[in-house]
Amino acid sequence: MPADLLATPDLLRSVFRRHAAGVAVITARGEAGPVGFTATSLASVSAEPPLLSFGVGTGASSWPAIETADHIGVHILGEHQQELAATFSRSGADRFGPPTGWREGPEGVPVLDGVLAWLVGRVAARVPAGDHRLVIAEVVDGDPSGTGRPLLYHQGRFQRLGD
Repeated sequence: MPADLLATPDLLRSVFRRHAAGVAVITARGEAGPVGFTATSLASVSAEPPLLSFGVGTGASSWPAIETADHIGVHILGEHQQELAATFSRSGADRFGPPTGWREGPEGVPVLDGVLAWLVGRVAARVPAGDHRLVIAEVVDGDPSGTGRPLLYHQGRFQRLGD
């Protein structure tokens, strides 16, 4: 088998750079304050009951709070929120400081302002998956009423949806 076809982390990254994904921010209430991170692994799992999932690295700064949180927030970002997505993906950034607008939402979960839609979910499971955990949450609240077009992640960059 040619070396470029061997199953490696680089192969996985290279293939998934070609997969356009929606951009979300996951939030939770931590002991020292709100935490959050940018995620492109968000998926709808089940309609009945309403379940969603996302992956989080166990080495991520948000993991300790996600590991113990009863509830999480999921925010679907619009194309106007590239800077917000970048802030929540940068290590060491003050993610909830200005200019990030947010409020305490249902179940005490941080809810971001200006997003296309948001959900609050009760964590149902944290499944080991390599150096990550797959978090499964049951939706308990939300708001789909934001306006605009979704932000995408493709080829290692935040992108706008083309016509």
